[in-house]
Amino acid sequence: MIKFFLMVNKQGQTRLSKYYEHVDIQRRSALEADVIKSCLSRTKEECSFVEYKDFKLIYRQYVALFVVVGVDDTENELAVYELVHNFVEVLDKYFSRVFQTLTHNTQIMFNLDKVHIILDEMILNGRIVETNKSRILAPLLALDKMAES
Repeated sequence: MIKFFLMVNKQGQTRLSKYYEHVDIQRRSALEADVIKSCLSRTKEECSFVEYKDFKLIYRQYVALFVVVGVDDTENELAVYELVHNFVEVLDKYFSRVFQTLTHNTQIMFNLDKVHIILDEMILNGRIVETNKSRILAPLLALDKMAES
C-alpha cells in the first residue's frame, strides 16, 4: 500500500504532499524533512529504492523535482517506480512538456488542484487504480471544457 506521495524541489522544499494514512501535522514535517534528506543526499548511481524505518521509499528525479513515494512491504517497488514515471508523463502531457524546462515547473505549482486531480485518478486509498493516460486525463479535460463554456 502507498503511504504517501511527495514532490520536492532540489532545495528540499515540499511542493506537493498526499498522505493515504493519517499522520499528525507535526510528524508530517519531521517525516518529510527526514525523507527528503535521505533521498536528496543520494547520488544518481545509487539505487532509487531506500529502506526507511517501517516502509520503503521509491524516488525518481526529473530535472529540478524529486518524486518520492513511501510504501509498505507488500507493495511492488518496480510497479511504484513505473507509476511515478507514468505520473510524470501524464503531467507532461497535460502541462505540455513541463519537465523539460525549469520555468514550466512553476506551472505545476500554480495548478496544484489539477495535479491533485491527476494523482487522485491514479491512486485511491493508497492503491493504484488507473495507469491509462487518456482515462486519467479525461475528467480534467472535461472540467477544462466546462470552464471554457
